Amino acid sequence: MIRRMATDAGTATAPIPRFPDGFLWGVSTSAHQIEGAADEREPSVWDVFTAEPGRVKDGSTAAVACDHYHRHREDVALLADLGVDAYRFSVSWPRVNSPGGLDFYDRLVDELCAAGVRPVPTLFHWDLPARLDWLDRDTASRFAEYVALVAARLGDRVTKWITLNEPAEHTLLGHALGMHAPGRKLLFDALPVAHHQLLAHGLAVRALRAAGAADIGIANSHGPTWPASPEAADVEAADFFDVLLNRMFAEPVLLGRYPEGIGELLPGDVQADLKIIAEPLDWYGINFYAPARVGAPQGAGTEFGGMTMPAELPFSLRAIEDRPVTDFGWPVVPEALTELLTGFRDRYGDRLPPVVITENGCSYEGLDDQDRIAYLDGHVRALHRAVEAGVDVRGYFVWSLLDNFEWAEGYARRFGLVHVDFGNPATLERTPKASYHWFREMLRAQR
Repeated sequence: MIRRMATDAGTATAPIPRFPDGFLWGVSTSAHQIEGAADEREPSVWDVFTAEPGRVKDGSTAAVACDHYHRHREDVALLADLGVDAYRFSVSWPRVNSPGGLDFYDRLVDELCAAGVRPVPTLFHWDLPARLDWLDRDTASRFAEYVALVAARLGDRVTKWITLNEPAEHTLLGHALGMHAPGRKLLFDALPVAHHQLLAHGLAVRALRAAGAADIGIANSHGPTWPASPEAADVEAADFFDVLLNRMFAEPVLLGRYPEGIGELLPGDVQADLKIIAEPLDWYGINFYAPARVGAPQGAGTEFGGMTMPAELPFSLRAIEDRPVTDFGWPVVPEALTELLTGFRDRYGDRLPPVVITENGCSYEGLDDQDRIAYLDGHVRALHRAVEAGVDVRGYFVWSLLDNFEWAEGYARRFGLVHVDFGNPATLERTPKASYHWFREMLRAQR
């Protein structure tokens, strides 16, 4: 059920500058966060993780979530009404491994095409089948086999593909710090997980090309890293953080090499693997939320943005002062998006393909979500400034279409343009928020 909300379409005081013709506007979701129907697929590492007491802050699971599996037609109607060009969703590897699993994505892609919305599937968004392990190199090969199956079924209608979503977060939060599935606390012994995911990306690109697919990218998370002070210790810590979160995941893909000192820590024939990881891309996806202010370690574990950072890390995250924050506690710094994109252009030059912002969004409560409108307005304007500065940006996807299962936060954080009534699981009523109407009007103005 969809409930309509009468609202002023937005609060922006001036029109958003016009983007180039052909610019791709969309919204994003992921399978585990919205699909539900967990009993109709094999378990993922997230099912195992959320079944363990204390792993999710509100004790919830994604067994039902938004029930998108059964309500996808309703959600496609929301997409059509919103007027987006494209919908970025993820394909659940555990569902594809289950009988009839690919049939669901067949139906979803057909519905999207009929509605005039371009399907943009992400092939891995953290929901690894529970029987597999990214510490095992062979998982990369298993991933390529799964990708080939999906491409063979959907490739006649899907014309834009994403291999992985945020391998940095899946490595660091899931395997180094234990805050996400599978809940390991390996710290720097988690580095093979990063390498095997990147190898899986390269093998997936090859599998997609072999299936006749084109327009292939990856969705890496990035943000500027700012030293907490000019002191040498803070600058050194910030440089290390930049390597860990930005360069370690961009440079193997874009340059065919790891930052200095990283490759020696990784297993296998790294140089041979890098030739696979660096398979040419048609575009490069960036998920952006906020910059990071980083300083030298402070000798004790610290709380930051809902995370507990261990004392033994060689850096500490510091608050960015005098900035509003989202309900997640993340700072709102739109100009950091311009800085990030121009910095990537300057750092990587002609090795950087066209860029797509594959995620950008914020957590706020309420249907009249003026703070979300202000956030999106500011970031779209910052994106346009990057375009004016000569960065080849081809698209922008809002995270997210729907309020959803927000990983270890459960249902306590709401990123959606559409409110979902999780308090009434019988209806899970969808209500477009003020930000939905603002985005729809902005898209109409762009055209």
